[in-house]
Amino acid sequence: MIETHDIVRPPEELVSALAAIGSATASSELNRLGVRSAHIRGPVSFTPGTCVAGPALTLQFMPKREDLYQVDEYAEPEKQLHRHVLYHTRPGDIVVVDARGDMASGVFGEMMMIYFKQRGGVGVVVDGCIRDLGKVRELGLGLWLRGTTPNFHSQTDIFPTAVNVPVACGNTVVEPGDIIVADDDGAVVVPIKLAPALLAEAGSHAEWEEFSRLRLSQGGDLRTYYPLSEEARPEYERWRDAQAGGDTE
Repeated sequence: MIETHDIVRPPEELVSALAAIGSATASSELNRLGVRSAHIRGPVSFTPGTCVAGPALTLQFMPKREDLYQVDEYAEPEKQLHRHVLYHTRPGDIVVVDARGDMASGVFGEMMMIYFKQRGGVGVVVDGCIRDLGKVRELGLGLWLRGTTPNFHSQTDIFPTAVNVPVACGNTVVEPGDIIVADDDGAVVVPIKLAPALLAEAGSHAEWEEFSRLRLSQGGDLRTYYPLSEEARPEYERWRDAQAGGDTE
């Protein structure tokens, strides 16, 4: 009998706050906190306009060695670990798959994703492919992928080897339970221990960016308003205080 471990999930309010800041701000602020690049490189959005955040369930693939893995698509399904990662799904979870950048194996298909969706999953990040893309898109999940294929998960060169272990997805380390923030710009990994500091920095950053966006749209000088210069800071602080008092411009 196969047994796999669940993850420790962060507080929901922390996840919701990270979803609101988006991947670009998350990446920039993590850089300031010492993480040079938290971007999962390779997978791109196949569901434009979707923004999600959630804890990572992780699935690892390895190069196929036939003496270790001979299971076909439907034989002995409970030996297939890509099913077991989905068994852990709770509302708000995101599955992150190290599929080694393989473009010939469809890690998940329609049936697996129906199950994931109905258990409350919100997104899938795969350094590789899925299949049944048209049907999976109809489910409303966020999808960040390298591509698609008609092949099933272990049909060609890879097979699933571990669930909820550290993985290298898109050459970026993802630990089980890390928070993934994903949108049209891509998917970013937020380490749990850095999430509170990231949010504190991002809140201030988002506020002055809103002011700068307004001034630039009104014809303001880029050198003055982005990034916010010391010259413009008193003006920004007056604007911020006015916003807090309910005034609008």
